[in-house]
Amino acid sequence: MKVDRHVRVRFAPSPTGPLHIGGVRSALYNYLFARKHGGTFILRIEDTDQQRYVPGSEEYIHESLSWLGLVPDEGPNHGGPFGPYRQSERKNLYTLWIDHLIERGHAYLAFDTPEELEQMRAEGLAQGLPSTSYDHNVRMRMKNSLTQTPEVIKQWLDEGRPYVVRLLIQPDQEIVVHDIIRGEVTFRTDILDDKVLMKADGLPTYHLANVVDDRHMEITHVIRGEEWLSSTAHHVLLYRAFGWEDYMPVFAHLPLILKPDGKGKLSKRDSSKSGIPIFPLDWNDDEENIHYSGFREKGFLPHATLNFLAFLGWNPGTEQELFTMKELTQAFDLEQVVKSGARFDYEKALWFNQQYIMHSDAVDLLKAVKSVLSKHSVEPLLPDDRLLTFIDLMIERVHTLEEFWTEGSYFFHAPGQYDDNGLRKKWNEANRTFLESSLIDLPEPEVASIWQDAIKEGIQKNQLKPGEIFSILRITMTGAMTGPDLFAMMAWLGKSEVLNRFKQLLDHLNEN
Repeated sequence: MKVDRHVRVRFAPSPTGPLHIGGVRSALYNYLFARKHGGTFILRIEDTDQQRYVPGSEEYIHESLSWLGLVPDEGPNHGGPFGPYRQSERKNLYTLWIDHLIERGHAYLAFDTPEELEQMRAEGLAQGLPSTSYDHNVRMRMKNSLTQTPEVIKQWLDEGRPYVVRLLIQPDQEIVVHDIIRGEVTFRTDILDDKVLMKADGLPTYHLANVVDDRHMEITHVIRGEEWLSSTAHHVLLYRAFGWEDYMPVFAHLPLILKPDGKGKLSKRDSSKSGIPIFPLDWNDDEENIHYSGFREKGFLPHATLNFLAFLGWNPGTEQELFTMKELTQAFDLEQVVKSGARFDYEKALWFNQQYIMHSDAVDLLKAVKSVLSKHSVEPLLPDDRLLTFIDLMIERVHTLEEFWTEGSYFFHAPGQYDDNGLRKKWNEANRTFLESSLIDLPEPEVASIWQDAIKEGIQKNQLKPGEIFSILRITMTGAMTGPDLFAMMAWLGKSEVLNRFKQLLDHLNEN
């Protein structure tokens, strides 16, 4: 798509809980769009909803973006010429513009109590009205500055009576929004409610702060989730009321991320039920007393996670699936983002991660694998050269970093269980006698190719079956019929450990 001005985009999460993976995708698309067009990627924290504020959420947002490498050009921790970048620190600006709207008749004060609002809704339901919203149908019978005299309003203000400021929506108007992804979207003002712009606590709602900040931060493109599409009509009306139509950003509303079965929006419940990660990092929900695993702690690489997320709604139009960040930036186009929901396929996420691991150099994975192993009191005991060999042996056998332990723990501890069915088929006295003598006679130092040649020569000389000997050896080392290159693994373990594990196998057989 053609862009004829300096691109400035923002990712604007609210610190009301952990950053959902859908939010991460929004951040990624904003980041890619900015980088492709030589623009600016901004992080803005929208923290005006103090009642829903969750301690630790903002730090979680920063840490998530840092882990993924989506570093903002401007933001709370990065500074910039359009700060502050937390909405709670921009209150004076919102007050200035709310006064502007009131003075020009685009907004009004509403003093209705929660009980009166509830009564209004109940009466609407009882009368079978199509809407129970605070709109042009009901506002003239409510307690607001449209129905009361200036003297009454002044008295209520002097008394300190709580009030909100609402946007005055005129009916019988049509609003047409051109969305990059969805084309022309039309709204009728008859069905729009008079949104609250300023709450009783003096802080703005999302709608006012969003528009004011986007204008003052010179945002050119708003790339956000589909759930905000219905709010866009109110935002367009605000741009008109402020006289900012010429500065209105271009909108692009991203498709929903759906559950793995494609039925409904992906939610926290899907994570707690199936164990799939829907957050970038671990998160402890103290209120619900639930621990949610993140992509990072599940053993995903940052770039693999981004590559997977990029395809949740976007397609490059080619057969290529694995992209470097440079390639993603070059290929990404908002016009290739689909309207329909994108199914969250966790198996595909694992495939992406496996591919990234397989195409990595062992040295690049060393730090991360050390971190995994250290949780099991392993890593501090081993020098880097041995760990690098271990990584090379396992690199094509794992989907996640965590699997370097779960699938390769037998490198560090003798197996506690054995594939007894496999042993029964392969075990006999001739094989036992051969292995006892052959393993003792293995030469030192440990060289995989020399050991392999020695064992093969012995098998041929004794007219034994290679498949049986190799299977027994593999079960001896790993407990199962699977594992990496047998003799490379044995050489890594060393002769002493190989003999020790064979003895443990014999003890197991004697006991059973």
